[in-house]
Amino acid sequence: MGYDIDRFLHVINEGLLCCICQDVLQDPVQAPCEHAFCRLCIQGWLRDEKSCPEDRRPLIVEELRPLFRYMKNDLDKLKIRCKNIRQGCQYTCNLEYIKAHERECMFETMSCPNMECSQTILKMDLSDHLRECAQNQKPKVCNKGCGLSLINGEDREHNCLTELRSTIQILRKEMTCQLDTQRKEMEARLDMQRGFMVQREAAMQTEIVNLRNEISRISQKVKLLLDLEERRKSDFDKMETERKELFELLRTLQKQLRASSSCPHCKPRNGGKVTTI
Repeated sequence: MGYDIDRFLHVINEGLLCCICQDVLQDPVQAPCEHAFCRLCIQGWLRDEKSCPEDRRPLIVEELRPLFRYMKNDLDKLKIRCKNIRQGCQYTCNLEYIKAHERECMFETMSCPNMECSQTILKMDLSDHLRECAQNQKPKVCNKGCGLSLINGEDREHNCLTELRSTIQILRKEMTCQLDTQRKEMEARLDMQRGFMVQREAAMQTEIVNLRNEISRISQKVKLLLDLEERRKSDFDKMETERKELFELLRTLQKQLRASSSCPHCKPRNGGKVTTI
């Protein structure tokens, strides 16, 4: 049987569903025809059948192969809730780490280790229950160096090195899961920042183009004004030159008039009357 599809946070690709139980693949294998199944599902099917349940091609257990690597990677990265969500566990992680979490999940239900007690409790409530359980014997502390509490004859099967290795492995996997989550969050933030920077750069480029166009228009206006000013100055110089020439001509005429009025030969005849020609 596969993982219940309702435990996953996002929509699941149909290619990651078991062709038999229609749940998300658990311990997946695939046939030569590339149909994927949960290992237990297909093994149970092949006890009575000798063909693929999807396309009915001949199939035996020995032909089953591991899932394609890219499909296995996609499967491992699916976000799944803890199976103890109904008991209150809100933990979510990648599918590849869920087994490690569920082995240590404090919301896991368990039976009282006291053989004479039939009560079912949450793992997190075990210590309180043991204190209240009348049939419980006082737990012993491992005297081999690890310091773990041992209950009801667990000391006979207890191995300090194995327990410590198991604890370290669980911590390492949980840390890896947390680091992976943090890495993805950082990547998402970086992608958001990159998007913002690209938009900002595009806006700045547009603003620069607009400023260049505005500068070009102002430059054209300034050039036109300078040309007009140059023309005005040229016209003014021309007018000034003409004014000087006219004044010079006027002074010349005045001199000639005074000279002609003082000359005895130039006096007008007929009693000072000027004869019109």
